[in-house]
Amino acid sequence: MAQKQGGLTKPEHYGNIHAPGECKMPKKTTKKSTTKTASKKTKKKTKKKTPSKRYDANNKTQKTDAKVQAYLDSLPEERRTDCVKIAEIMRTITKDSTGAMWGTSIVGFGSTHLVYETGREMDWFQAGFSSRKQAISIYLMGNFESREELMEKLGPHKCGKGCLYIKRLDDVHLPTFKKLIRESCKAMKKASTD
Repeated sequence: MAQKQGGLTKPEHYGNIHAPGECKMPKKTTKKSTTKTASKKTKKKTKKKTPSKRYDANNKTQKTDAKVQAYLDSLPEERRTDCVKIAEIMRTITKDSTGAMWGTSIVGFGSTHLVYETGREMDWFQAGFSSRKQAISIYLMGNFESREELMEKLGPHKCGKGCLYIKRLDDVHLPTFKKLIRESCKAMKKASTD
């Protein structure tokens, strides 16, 4: 049934839409009343800043005692061939002859101590990779001057925030791949000393 108001006919109710004045508020509301009274003042919630401290223990990916060669040996043959070549490239660039396992599936070379603007600190590798189901993940420094230029020359790949994903090493331009790792390591060293 419709009501007449000011010469116009308005519906009382259409499904979930109520006529003005008939809207019922749900019992649980997320908004609080914004009306201010002289006796009640609203307080603004502020986040407490945590003091700067070392977060290494809370980092999910930790350096382990597992052997890099054992990890490489566990990979399927085609993937193993690419990963052994990548490991050799990273060994040469970082001058880290052994490398280390980080977690169960990341091979890292070189080491650096990072301190973020937030005060978070962690030890990390300079260059690393991991054989994943869909691709080989190459862990690089997120931003450095020549990154975009090198990515254009690299060949087929995908990028994440700090990762480069390649299907096969033969798909990419090897000199560009090496330069990308070298430039990333330089940027990582610079970031750790700044």
